[in-house]
Amino acid sequence: MTTAVSKPWVLGLTGGIGSGKSAAAQRFSELGIHVVDADQASRWVVELGRPALAALAEHFGNGVLQADGTLDRAALRQLIFEDAGERRWVEALLHPLIGEEIARSLASATSPYAVFVSPLMVESGQHRIAQRLLVIDAPREVQIERTLRRDATSPEQVQAILKAQASREDRLKHADDVVLNDRDLVWLYAEIDRLHHFYLTLRGGQS
Repeated sequence: MTTAVSKPWVLGLTGGIGSGKSAAAQRFSELGIHVVDADQASRWVVELGRPALAALAEHFGNGVLQADGTLDRAALRQLIFEDAGERRWVEALLHPLIGEEIARSLASATSPYAVFVSPLMVESGQHRIAQRLLVIDAPREVQIERTLRRDATSPEQVQAILKAQASREDRLKHADDVVLNDRDLVWLYAEIDRLHHFYLTLRGGQS
């Protein structure tokens, strides 16, 4: 007699830029948990040979392609940044495809629960995919300092990204669990390990 295998529940993982959500996701992966990253899904749907890339080139012309035929993200970003109508067109093309890719990857999970990582979880309504939401939080000055250390960017650009993302208050309002990540990586990993052991006791993401 075969026993029915229960479908893994989904933990949403989010946090502002420089909060440490990628490090947290990495730790869940090391613990054997299936991790699905919205950013990776959005890159995958426009890879060479994918229908979305052909549609973008047909709509915008070859100016959005690099010499090797791959997407020139900077060129596309520039075009849609200047024109809200074009941005909506691109979103209407890509968002359903990204959603399908995320759903497909989550459905293939065999770990007790799966982690879905997205920087715009709350803003985009993607938190509805998850049964539980973990927010990696950090004070604004820590976010700025980490991002400047990690990326070749200016303080102004970091501020612009922070403005585009949900406020800390907004994210925390939706959170089931919060890790205030204002210490080092060892401490963050210990917190993720603690939460992981707790999550293994949950059915469907709720206690």
